[in-house]
Amino acid sequence: MKRQTFHAWLMIAPSLVLLVAFTHWPAIVTMIDSLYATPRGSRPPVFVGLENFQDIFADPVFIKALVNNAWYAGVTIPASIVIALLMALAVNTAIPGRALVRMAYFTPTMLPMIAVANIWLFFFTPDYGLFDQIAGIFGFGRHNWLGETATALPAMMIVAVWKEAGFFMIFYLAALQSMPPDLAEAGQLEGASRLLYFRKVTWPLLMPTTLFVGVNAVINAFRLVDHVVVMTRGGPNNATNLLLYHIYEVGFRYWDTSQAAALTMVLLAILGGFAALQFGILGRRTHYR
Repeated sequence: MKRQTFHAWLMIAPSLVLLVAFTHWPAIVTMIDSLYATPRGSRPPVFVGLENFQDIFADPVFIKALVNNAWYAGVTIPASIVIALLMALAVNTAIPGRALVRMAYFTPTMLPMIAVANIWLFFFTPDYGLFDQIAGIFGFGRHNWLGETATALPAMMIVAVWKEAGFFMIFYLAALQSMPPDLAEAGQLEGASRLLYFRKVTWPLLMPTTLFVGVNAVINAFRLVDHVVVMTRGGPNNATNLLLYHIYEVGFRYWDTSQAAALTMVLLAILGGFAALQFGILGRRTHYR
């Protein structure tokens, strides 16, 4: 048994080394950097303790980015999951052109993030964009979707849901197709309606997939930076400034690496809290076969 254990550790050693080198060690270094002041020129870094964290929580731009990200996550996560599940249920049935429908649902996922941002940037362009062209047919005036604080963040949410729902659909579709057909036949014999069968059989069996999709949706909601850079650069008036973009600006525009490290630790704490909450709540209702 000891020899088998040694061989097992030997087999996973390369992957473990890469994981520690590119994930855990950078996180530890970032945590250490967050406790020091940013070195300037010949001045070495000075230990400042939690001062960087006090500064970021006193920064109104950080608070704005945090609130924006909370709204962004609160809308895009459930919307992406619900739409993905509905699409998977639709293409799992015998409908005409099912293969084409599946491909159409999954196509946005295959597009690069920058390409998606540029496509939707054209859609949102005032006067010439697709949305304004359609609105003009019905007599509505021009609207600067990305240039007004009231519509900029919702516009970014639409782009995210459009791209992510097809990706999550693939996992739900695979889970639906792996379910034993005997369960559906038993439900029909018992006279269970489609809604009752979904609530009592399909949904509980989809919980492992939902947990996986939920964790990925949370990560995606807090790591968005590509669309922000291309479409709005955090504007107008920080209306679309999200946490990762704020970290990018602090670290690479203002070259305050220690402040960026502290912001990164806050982001990691938020993601860790979400992960613990998801595994704590959904994990109890998840049954693996």
